[in-house]
Amino acid sequence: MAGIVSVSRTSLTQRRKKLRRQKQMKFIQAIWRTVAISGLAGSLLWVAIQPMWVLNAPKQIVIKSGNKFLSDEAIKSLLVLSYPQSLWRIQPSAIADSLKQQPTIAQAIVSRRLFPPGLSIEIKERVPVAIAQMRKEGNTDTSKKQVNVGLLDASGVWIPLEKYTSLNPTVKLPSLQVIGLPEQYRPYWTQLYLSVSQSSVKVMEINCQDPTNLILKTELGNVHLGPPSIYLSEQIQVLAQMRDLPTKLSSSQIEYIDLQNPEIPLVQLNQKKQKVNFQAP
Repeated sequence: MAGIVSVSRTSLTQRRKKLRRQKQMKFIQAIWRTVAISGLAGSLLWVAIQPMWVLNAPKQIVIKSGNKFLSDEAIKSLLVLSYPQSLWRIQPSAIADSLKQQPTIAQAIVSRRLFPPGLSIEIKERVPVAIAQMRKEGNTDTSKKQVNVGLLDASGVWIPLEKYTSLNPTVKLPSLQVIGLPEQYRPYWTQLYLSVSQSSVKVMEINCQDPTNLILKTELGNVHLGPPSIYLSEQIQVLAQMRDLPTKLSSSQIEYIDLQNPEIPLVQLNQKKQKVNFQAP
């Protein structure tokens, strides 16, 4: 019985020594871990405060754009930055927000670049698809005092003409023209532009001044579509089917093409003052 007690005491003593060694190892590991983390943090802090991590000039900013209507210099001119400035003091999200407030830029992503030090800016420009004339209601005067001219992109966003041309003086403006108040045609602009841009009949002008009658100026003549509706795409498709109309009637005979009902396209004649049905080929 005494032998059993002796063995148990010995086992307990060894177990206590083992636990003490394990605690000592854990303590030493914790100290080394703390030293390593502190050293790494100190190293990163030392690297961060070095003079090399400074934005000294616009040439350290790299611009990426899929459209390239605006030059890199024009985009950099929109940035509100002072030089020199520590990279760590710059707020990329704030710069991106300020760029997206520009009418010429739809999206912007800004990030710091460490090697070499600088900024990377990726933007998506707004591409003008039409010249827009915004006239006062009931006014037909086309003088500069009465007409506000701007540009529209495919989603209907208004871009001030002077703002856009000041950034890119050599830009080629779109040939399509739109007349009317943007708040009136904006709800259906995307659908209308998509249909017009894909049509085989060239459309030079879209007149949206009369909310009850949308008028297109095309190579076939003026086209009356009536009030904007869900049938816009169908109306433009019917217009494309009428592209051989000049072989049947001269332009001097045609006053306008009536597509208010796309199922029954009509041609208003000048001389006889009557409408004739058009049969698509």
